[in-house]
Amino acid sequence: MDFIRIPALIVILMVVIIIVMRNVRIVPQANAFVIERLGAYNGTWQVGLHFKIPIIDRIANKVSLKENVLDFPPQPVITKDNVTIEIDTVIYYQVTDPKLYTYGVAYPLAAIENLTATTLRNIIGDLELDESLTSREHINARMREVLDEATDPWGVKINRVEVKNITPPMDIQQAMEKQMRAERERREVILRAEGEKKSAVLIAEGNKQAKILEAEAMKASQILAAEANKEKQILEADGQSKAILLVQQATADGIRMIVESAPTEPVLAIKSLEAFEKAADGKATKIIIPSNIQGLAGLATSVAELVRGDGENKDSV
Repeated sequence: MDFIRIPALIVILMVVIIIVMRNVRIVPQANAFVIERLGAYNGTWQVGLHFKIPIIDRIANKVSLKENVLDFPPQPVITKDNVTIEIDTVIYYQVTDPKLYTYGVAYPLAAIENLTATTLRNIIGDLELDESLTSREHINARMREVLDEATDPWGVKINRVEVKNITPPMDIQQAMEKQMRAERERREVILRAEGEKKSAVLIAEGNKQAKILEAEAMKASQILAAEANKEKQILEADGQSKAILLVQQATADGIRMIVESAPTEPVLAIKSLEAFEKAADGKATKIIIPSNIQGLAGLATSVAELVRGDGENKDSV
C-alpha cells in the first residue's frame, strides 16, 4: 500500500507545481495586465510578480503602456472647392488607463482609424485646396485636439498627429508643377535683375570712389605744387633781400671808410668822375651832368693840362 501512495503523492505534487507555475505571472516593464475574477473586472497588475487563482482569475488583456504609432492608409477627402485629395496620416498615441482601454471600446485601433477619417473629412471640408496644401500645422493641431478629446473615455492619449502626404488629382498636380516652374523662373529673373542692379550700383560706386580719389590726388598735387612755388618765391625774395642788404652794407662800409679816411676835395672830385665814367659806359644816349660835377670836371681838365704842360717843358730843357 505504501508503494502505491508514493507515486500518487508524486503525481499530485507535480500537478500542484504545474498549476502554481501556470498561474504565476511576471508583468514586464511598460506593460499592464487587466485581471477578471469570475468574469468581472478585478484589478490591473502593474510591473512585478503576481499570482492568479486558477479557474477563478483570468487575464482579460495585456496592455502595452509604450507610445505606439498608427500609420493609416491614404484617405480620400473632398475639399471645400470640391477637389478630391488623398491624405496620409500618422497618429502617435499612448494607453493611459488599461481598464478603459479594455472595456471602453470593442476595437480601439479600428475605432481610432474611423474617428481619424471622420475628423479629417470634417476639417478638410472647411478648407479649400490651396489652404489644405499650406495649412498642415493647423490640420495637425485640430485633429489632435478632436481625437484626444474623443479617445479620452477609451483610456487613450493622442500625443501627436502628423499629415504625411497630401496628394491632389493628377491634372491639378500638373497645373501646380507648371505654376511652380513659372514661379521659379520669375524668381530667377528677379534675382538676376537684382544681381545686375547691385552690380551696376557697385560699379558706379567704384567709379565714383575712383573719381573722388583722383580729384583728391590732383588737389593734393596742386596744393603741394603751390606750396613748393610759395617756398621758392619766399626763398628767392629772401635771397634778393639778403643780396640788397649785402650791397647796402658794402656801400655803407665804403662810405664809412671814405669818411674815416677824411678825403680831400680833389679826391672826392676824382671819385665822382670815376662814378660818372662808369655811368657813361652804359647804353644811355643822353646823360645829364650836375653843375657841381661840371665844375669838378673843368678842374680835373685844368689839372690834367697843367700836368701835361709841365712834362713838355721838362722835355724841352
